[in-house]
Amino acid sequence: MTISLDASEWVRRFHPAPAAAARLVCFPHAGGAASYFHPVSAALAPSVEVLAVQYPGRQDRHAEAPVDDLFVLADRLADVLAPEMGGPVAFFGHSMGASLAFEVARRLEPRGTKLLTLFVSGRRGPSVHRDERIHEKGDEELLAEVKRLGGTDSAVLDDEDIRTLVLPALRSDYKAAELYHYRPGPDVGCPIVALVGDRDPKVTEAEARQWAERTSGDFELKTYPGGHFFVNDHAAAIIRLIAGRLAD
Repeated sequence: MTISLDASEWVRRFHPAPAAAARLVCFPHAGGAASYFHPVSAALAPSVEVLAVQYPGRQDRHAEAPVDDLFVLADRLADVLAPEMGGPVAFFGHSMGASLAFEVARRLEPRGTKLLTLFVSGRRGPSVHRDERIHEKGDEELLAEVKRLGGTDSAVLDDEDIRTLVLPALRSDYKAAELYHYRPGPDVGCPIVALVGDRDPKVTEAEARQWAERTSGDFELKTYPGGHFFVNDHAAAIIRLIAGRLAD
């Protein structure tokens, strides 16, 4: 499979701010898209410029084949993002995006990138594995899982045309996330801040705390009321947390 390395295809700048003091690269969840982070970009601009990653197979990249291997995605994104790593920068990833952000950071640190902070949200530490096989289920079961987690409006997923558009990328992302296994090797030296919902069926506080093992830097765990998409309910508080970290 040939995958483009053109940064303009992979990165969305909703509020360009070339004079920003820092940048935040955001990695969406399984089935998610760059537009999920538009409100974050609006809230942080112009002091922080948000670069939202757009995976193949969705929205304006819907004609491209989605990538169902997280390591392949990490390799490509490391090459795409390397030229953007000058100056202060942090990563934020939710769910699958957290694992991907970590793997990209692992690839960029040997090239000289030291993140201000790696924010990992709604995801178990990389060495914690659950045998999940949702990507092997039928369409209705896959969509039922997405509805159960609450990240997408159920009415949207009930629209047949939209379902046809989103299912290939959704299944591909679930496969990438569920088959991801941590590969031992150098981890990261940047601080990691893990965020978790206290009723998240996909990750417990103990599983989120395992992120501490993946950095030689500082670690902090922040727990919020809510399920897998607790970030939607606590967006303002999380944005303040990110802004404070980047300001420091």
